[in-house]
Amino acid sequence: MTRPVLSSSTAADPTADHPPGDTEALRRRCGGLPPLSARLEPWMRELLADRRACSALIEEYGSPVNVHEFSALARNTSELESAAARHGVPLRIFVARKANKTLGLVESARRAGHGVDVGSHRELSQVLDQGYAPEDVVVTAAVKPPELLRLVRDTGVVLVLDNLDEAEAFPQVAAENRTGGRQPVALRLAPTPTSGIAPTRFGESAATWQRWADHARTSAAGLRIDGVHFHLHGYAAQHRALALDEALRLGDALRDLGHDLRFIDIGGGVPMSYLDDARQWDAFWTAHDASTSADAVTWRGEPLRQVYPYHQEPVRGEWLDQVLGTRLPTGETAAVALRERGLELRCEPGRSLLDGCGLTLSRVVQRTTTSDGVPLVGLEMNRTQCRSTSDDFLVDPLLVPGDGPRSAPLHAFLVGAYCIEAELILRRRLEFPQGVAIGDLLAFPNTAGYLMHILESASHQIPLASNVVLGPRGPRRDAIDAVSPLRPWAQESAPAAERATGSDAAI
Repeated sequence: MTRPVLSSSTAADPTADHPPGDTEALRRRCGGLPPLSARLEPWMRELLADRRACSALIEEYGSPVNVHEFSALARNTSELESAAARHGVPLRIFVARKANKTLGLVESARRAGHGVDVGSHRELSQVLDQGYAPEDVVVTAAVKPPELLRLVRDTGVVLVLDNLDEAEAFPQVAAENRTGGRQPVALRLAPTPTSGIAPTRFGESAATWQRWADHARTSAAGLRIDGVHFHLHGYAAQHRALALDEALRLGDALRDLGHDLRFIDIGGGVPMSYLDDARQWDAFWTAHDASTSADAVTWRGEPLRQVYPYHQEPVRGEWLDQVLGTRLPTGETAAVALRERGLELRCEPGRSLLDGCGLTLSRVVQRTTTSDGVPLVGLEMNRTQCRSTSDDFLVDPLLVPGDGPRSAPLHAFLVGAYCIEAELILRRRLEFPQGVAIGDLLAFPNTAGYLMHILESASHQIPLASNVVLGPRGPRRDAIDAVSPLRPWAQESAPAAERATGSDAAI
């Protein structure tokens, strides 16, 4: 591998703007080896075809910038609603706020008539400030400190109890919420591990909840058990139906104990697909498994062990159709079981509802090589700004060209701003057939669900990415960027300099 060589020209003019519908022209400037071509929304194609508009976003808001357009949200939710309606099952969707922190998402979900799922005190406070009614909010936080429980008490939002410690902690905060009624709760079931259903850290067994859910005790504690909730790590429709069957049986037991159960909540994890072409997905894994150090498709040939299924079928509506159509051990379908019990079905999707709602733009700031000759393209961003808990983001970026002198065509890896050897934006090898220039922009498509915010870090004192929402009047910065991620300063009597340095700083 050789160091990139600057060239004054290329075979084609990469700075020429292309019609908004010319998706292939966008893809020709950058691609994975082998390619994984992202599905693009029309607004993405239009924006990326206008390099001046992209450059203006970077100049105004810095690099990287997260660009949002939430029109796809209503389409994605309607797929789920239509599937439930075909089975005659009432469905209530709560959009998972943790998947994307913007207030623009909250506004869009509220306008579409959907609830919201929150995972912290601040998320809850913000959605209530945005005008959400308590009955349209569910709190599923993995850890629920007293401050969060007090806000739940004060507002009467639905609380998902994860374990017995939480069930005992809430009555200690307050036996009655300020709405004058008992606190609505759902019990999080940990489905029995079986083939295909992995063990989980979330919830308690059905037997544990049955032993706890004495009606007189829960009533005295100010709790009203409205539903059963579960979280499943996986996307197979048949496994979700098996967990749903176990939740229904727990619900039956709770009713026998005198509780008026109203819903079953199947959590999040509704599948989506970033790629339209299943053959590309298969070809990537064939190349991944067969590659050697000389032709590795990943950094240093390191294997990818845990990644999201970037292509999968079925997704959203077709997937829910399969869940509800699955025959349970009793012989009836999941849909019939819900209807016969008069139960509402609830869910809290995040990624799949944000499919098509955002992309991340970043600026090229350098081209270099490792000491053993591996070409690198340095971006003004860090790896936490396009990463979830998976090993990698397996979607090809798209290159928006600038005006600078270009390198010769090259294969390279993308690196970021953190001063560590493993600071790779993507772990895949990329091809740049028309070279790379300082000032080029790289767009990472479809990052709105988890990839923008779930792991973002301001290490090195590098600012977090700006969040911009596109609308009829053009781009606007989302108000979430004005919220400090830090806790408020405590009011202390010591002078600020002493608080910052310690009282013995001058010794």
